[in-house]
Amino acid sequence: MLECKTVTLRTRPLKNRMLSFYLDYYPGYRDKETMKVIRHESLGIYIYANPRNKREQNFNEVMTEKAEAIRCRRFESVVNERYDFFDKYKLKADFLEHYRKQLRKHDQKWEFVYLHFNNFVHGKCTFEEIDIDLCNKFREYLLSAKKLRRNGRITRNSASGYWSTFRGFLKILYRNGMIKTNVNDFLEKIETEDVMKEALSVEELYKLTETPCKKPILKTASLFSCMTSLRISDILALRWEDIVDYSAGGKCVHIITQKNKAEDIIPISDEALELIGYKSEKKGLVFKGLMRCWTQTPMKEWIHSAGISKNITFHSYRRTFATLQGAAGTDIRTIQSMMAHKSITTTQRYMKVVDSNKREASKKITLMRKD
Repeated sequence: MLECKTVTLRTRPLKNRMLSFYLDYYPGYRDKETMKVIRHESLGIYIYANPRNKREQNFNEVMTEKAEAIRCRRFESVVNERYDFFDKYKLKADFLEHYRKQLRKHDQKWEFVYLHFNNFVHGKCTFEEIDIDLCNKFREYLLSAKKLRRNGRITRNSASGYWSTFRGFLKILYRNGMIKTNVNDFLEKIETEDVMKEALSVEELYKLTETPCKKPILKTASLFSCMTSLRISDILALRWEDIVDYSAGGKCVHIITQKNKAEDIIPISDEALELIGYKSEKKGLVFKGLMRCWTQTPMKEWIHSAGISKNITFHSYRRTFATLQGAAGTDIRTIQSMMAHKSITTTQRYMKVVDSNKREASKKITLMRKD
C-alpha cells in the first residue's frame, strides 16, 4: 500500500489570469473507498496570477492562507496515519454519509438497517458519536421499532438480524481505522425466537399451480422458487445466461447469490425449464418486469384465491422447497448444498415445519397431479 510522505501546495495557471491551488501528494496514497491512487487534489481555491491592486493582493493573501490551512490539515492526517494517531477530522466526518455509500456493495438488509439507524439518530450522526452507549440505545430501538413500509412493529428475529448486520458494519469500521474502539466487543447480541414458519404442502402447491394470478409473471416466479429454492433477490436478478449445462447432465442455475455473494449451482428439472419457457437463445432477465412489491398485496390475493389461509411470504417458497425435498427423502446434505447454506443447522431449521407432508410426498417436487 502506498504511503504518502509529503503534501505540497502548488498552483496551476488558468485562462482568465487566475491560478488554481492544488495539493501534490508524494508519492501518492491509495483511497480506501475507491482503491484508486491519489496524487493530486484540486482545492477549488483561486488567486490572481498578477495582482494589479491592493484589493487583489489582499484577496490572494486570504485565499493562500486558506489553502495552506487545508494543506496542513491533510499533512496532519498523513502523520496520524503513519504513526497510528487517530485523526480528529475522521471523528467529525458524517457517519451516515459513509454508511449510505456502502449500501451498493451489500444486500437489501443493509439498506433496512441504514434506514432504521437514520430514523434513530434523526438524520445526523458523526463517527465521534459511535460509542457503546449510542449502540446499545440503537439495540433498544430495534426491539420496539416500527416497520419501514408497513404497519406494525418488526419481529424480534428481524431485530436480531438487523442488529447482527449493524455489528458487522462496526467491526469493518474498526478494522479500517474509522472508529477508535472495537465497540462490537462490548455489545450483546439479540437472541432470536424459535418461530414456526409456514410452508406449502404438496396439495397447496397443486392449488397454486391451478389458480390464475393477476400478475402471471409473479405466479411463474413463485412456482419456480418452490422448485429451485431461489430467494426473491436472486429471482429478480436471474438472467437466461445464468442457466447453463450441468456437469451431471441437464441444466442448472449458476449464480452468485445476492444475499451473501456466494457461488450457488442449482440443478433444474425439465419441468422447471418448461415452466419459465427456457430457450438457449434467450438473453436478459428471466423474470423481466417482475416487481418486488408484488410479493405483498398481489401475491396475498392470489394465495387467498387458491383457498390457502396460511401466512405465506415469498421466502416461504424456499422453505417449501426444503420441506418437500426432505419429505420426499432427499438427503439433508444435498438440500444444504442446493440451498447454499453454510451450516446444516440452518437447513434443519427450514425443514422443521410439517411432518404430515411425509405422508403426502412420495417423489420429488412436481406441479403435475397424479391420476
